[in-house]
Amino acid sequence: MFSNYQFTASERFLRYVQVDTQSDPHSSSYPTTEKQKDLSKILVKELLQIGLSDAHMDEWGYVYATIPSTTDKNVPVICFCAHVDTAPDCSGTNVKPIVHKNYQGQDIVLPDDTAQVIRTSEYPYLKSLVGHDVITASGTTLLGSDDKAGVAEIMDLANYLMTHKEVKHGEIKVLFTPDEEVGKGTAKVDLKKLGARFGYTLDGGEAGSLEDETFSADGASVVINGVISHPGYAKDKLVNAMKIAGEILAGLPKDRLSPETTSGKDGFIHPVGVSGIAEKCTIDFIIRDFVTAGLKIKEDFLRTQVEETMRTYPRATFEFIVREQYRNMKEVLDLHPQVVDNARTAIERTGLKVVMESIRGGTDGSKLSFMGLPCPNLFTGMQGIHSKHEHVSIQDMHKAVEMLVHLAMVWEERS
Repeated sequence: MFSNYQFTASERFLRYVQVDTQSDPHSSSYPTTEKQKDLSKILVKELLQIGLSDAHMDEWGYVYATIPSTTDKNVPVICFCAHVDTAPDCSGTNVKPIVHKNYQGQDIVLPDDTAQVIRTSEYPYLKSLVGHDVITASGTTLLGSDDKAGVAEIMDLANYLMTHKEVKHGEIKVLFTPDEEVGKGTAKVDLKKLGARFGYTLDGGEAGSLEDETFSADGASVVINGVISHPGYAKDKLVNAMKIAGEILAGLPKDRLSPETTSGKDGFIHPVGVSGIAEKCTIDFIIRDFVTAGLKIKEDFLRTQVEETMRTYPRATFEFIVREQYRNMKEVLDLHPQVVDNARTAIERTGLKVVMESIRGGTDGSKLSFMGLPCPNLFTGMQGIHSKHEHVSIQDMHKAVEMLVHLAMVWEERS
């Protein structure tokens, strides 16, 4: 089925990663950086060349396109989605991708900064890539496989299906989003225009992985209102909000309830920012749990910790503000088991073993699921994401394309 097909995913990927698409968590514009549209424009042009005649980018930088149906069956419209932006954690400017052909299991020293070494001891998945062609960056930037690997794989799927009209499948929607890395990937998406019933994000890791569960997530802010006075005459008057914030942070558990002490299905309370002055200081937290009800338990615990500290400062006050961020997509996906079942079958048809995983984080699929588009997450092959050690196997990328083709066929067969 694929023996004579010349995959295009890696060739596209090597071009896409050289386009700087880093998003900006401090920006209030949509998209948060205009340069994300640079890649979106390229994708529209290539989709039109492939034959997806309705491909276009909207004013917010979202790319929409349709792969026409090749069957008379009434098949639910499915969508494949990936994000064009790269993470703010590491530079995405002047990315120089390197292909390490026929990788043999050694540590990979990156040439532009030889202190950057991708070690098999730190990335054990490398041991399964012996004989593969592995793409890395050069040592001074991230690579951008998160999520340009997913983008390139969806583009290759479109190319395959448009050149193999004999493959039976229903209508398929293509969606490329900006700003996923800063939590705004679905902020301006038009699901009515998209017109899909079910979706899949391509934003996962090792070959064979299928993710149907994410954290549920809230943000919490503790605003401490101190009492200000001139420091020269502050005795028995000044109550320093920053010092109170320091006590609250110091009072958090040292051996549990933090990202650095949890794994698996354990959630956490994580301070991510402190800002302010002596008069007023704010601590921002993220709260995570796989069980949505567990968020309130952790929030109540944090509030109690704050209250205990504040008792020492009766003239100071505080505010405790909670904001919903996203919810565990499994709550929605369990109502539509065929979405995950079809993906499992598609992965198995590529010859890979299905690895069911829970994401200790969130994806666009989390929000899309609760917006009415049930949307698990599929593998792309990417590893070491958000870092200079980011890498991806070309062969894993090709397997992802195969999976997508099989998935389109499975939906048609079972309709």
